Amino acid sequence: MTTIGWDAGSWTHEPAATRIDGDDLLVTAVESSDAWRNTSYGFVHDTEHALLTPMPAESAVEVDFVAEFSQQFDQAGVFLRADAEHWVKAGVEFADGAPQVGAVVTWPHSDWSVSPVPGWLGRTVTVRASRSGDAVTIRAGVDGELALVRVLPVPPDASLSAGPLVCAPTRAGLTIRFTGWRIGDPDGSLHP
Repeated sequence: MTTIGWDAGSWTHEPAATRIDGDDLLVTAVESSDAWRNTSYGFVHDTEHALLTPMPAESAVEVDFVAEFSQQFDQAGVFLRADAEHWVKAGVEFADGAPQVGAVVTWPHSDWSVSPVPGWLGRTVTVRASRSGDAVTIRAGVDGELALVRVLPVPPDASLSAGPLVCAPTRAGLTIRFTGWRIGDPDGSLHP
């Protein structure tokens, strides 16, 4: 994997603040920032903070961040974007009192899948999106132990950009420490 510099990407929407701290990037989200389209809630939110660079076919992107969450729907992870109606966010979201690993796939309506990961709170989480053929495989974990989160279809000719994501749908003041951003070869297979 090759490290991507924090100055390499462009924000989908400017965060409230960013600051370099050593090798890390601290990002403070704007209150009410989020990414969602229609399903169940009936609204469209296109205000996420995602720092994106191109993600070619047959590549993988990894993002590391410290999972410091305390408010409903605080979230951080990786964002893959084709356009305003076709995107994926995957990572950790604080929902119903606990950190949850999951993904939202919007193509063009959003869905949502989560699973509780209480032991991840306060730890450095890695989220990996691996693109190969007609699929993206999402894996996430701590301490280098990544587990399968989701496999989703993506057209092989889709033009994607990807990178770190932070959103704070219900409050001001959420700051996330990103500790790594890398690009490299896709996973060799779906199963080890």
